[in-house]
Amino acid sequence: MKLRSGIALLTIIALLSFKKAGNGEAILRMMYNKYAGKWHSGLTFKQTTEVYRNDSLKRTQTWREAILYPDKLRIDIEPIAGSNTIFFRGDSTYRITNGQLKSAVKNENDLIFLLGGLYFMPFDKTIAKLKDLGYDVSKLHEDSWKGQPVYVIGATTNDEKVSQLWIDKKNLFLVRMLEYKKDSKEEAIFDDHVKIGNGWSETKCTFYINDKLVQIEKYYDSKAAPTLDPRFFDPNHYIKAAD
Repeated sequence: MKLRSGIALLTIIALLSFKKAGNGEAILRMMYNKYAGKWHSGLTFKQTTEVYRNDSLKRTQTWREAILYPDKLRIDIEPIAGSNTIFFRGDSTYRITNGQLKSAVKNENDLIFLLGGLYFMPFDKTIAKLKDLGYDVSKLHEDSWKGQPVYVIGATTNDEKVSQLWIDKKNLFLVRMLEYKKDSKEEAIFDDHVKIGNGWSETKCTFYINDKLVQIEKYYDSKAAPTLDPRFFDPNHYIKAAD
């Protein structure tokens, strides 16, 4: 009788756990409840960038970066005197070369959103944006990544070739992204997280296109930056200040 009762209790606990996890949107709600209003609003860091082609290192650069959530990123490529800067603002990308605007195109950097920006808009808009980016938030399964349990949002099985987000189960931060578009597969791996205030920041990012290594980024001097001026992310303000 006791054995049967024990089995019944374990079954109930398992069912409750499954119900709690529910689907991808339920996990996103857990993340949002944990970090919205607590995540650092701005971040600055330096970055060593290794660029690869055919799995061979082609060049190494040092970048200085600043993020203002939910949708702004500035990258200054050293040497700073060269005045080579990239701005991401909303759905647009601006490239400055030798202090002059080289290009302005519609090109959204979705990692700004996925790595923190999602906590700076209403939850329903966060869900809508994830759907627009191609993630089916009704899908969910559990797996492990580098020996740690994770939630996988966007896929119901390991072999499903769809866009998905791998979320560390304990700390609820992103550790892996898979994005499928037509015949292209992009994979991003986020490692070595450090605590920044009440949030987190990855300090190593590795990127693959169609399973070929293309870039490794290593961050250092990561600091919360709550007083960043939005004008710092304005390419027009940058050009005027340089004149």
